Formats: sequence, C-alpha cells, structure tokens
Amino acid sequence: MSSTSNVSSRPVRLTKREVEVLNLIAQGFSSKQAADRLYVSKRTVDFHLANIYEKLKVTNRMQAFNVATNLGLILDPIDGDEESPEEAFAVAA
Repeated sequence: MSSTSNVSSRPVRLTKREVEVLNLIAQGFSSKQAADRLYVSKRTVDFHLANIYEKLKVTNRMQAFNVATNLGLILDPIDGDEESPEEAFAVAA
C-alpha cells in the first residue's frame, strides 16, 4: 500500500486525544458513540479524524486503522480486552 510507505519515511505523531479517538473507532464505535464516550461533540471527533487522516496520509477509517496498527500507534482491538460498542452501551436488564 503506497500510503504506508509515504508515512513510514517520516515519524508520525498523534496527540493523546487522536489516539483515544482512533482506538474507539478501531473498536467499531461510530463518531457519535466515540463522542459520547469522550464527552465531546461528534464534530470534535470528526475534526480529530480529519487530522489523523492527514497525518497518516489516508482517506478513511480502515486505512487509518491499518496504518496506525502497522506503525504501532494503536493496538489491534481483536488482540486486546477492549469492550465492544455493544457492551459499552448495553442497558442492564
């Protein structure tokens, strides 16, 4: 993938909040769900995503996840014990 080679030629630095947003998106949260989880607006999450895309030289969430995982910026949520969006928003019966 050419995006990865462009990114790997220079260091990529994401802010703490950008990493938080990307981790939630990687877990399958929508922008709205991530916003609720971080106590910010959906617009703020989308702003962070736009910055992430620019820094990683990608155009969508899947590309951002792949590049960030390959660069070690985030962990693959499948390997971790992170809760899914369904678990995070489940209502106790």
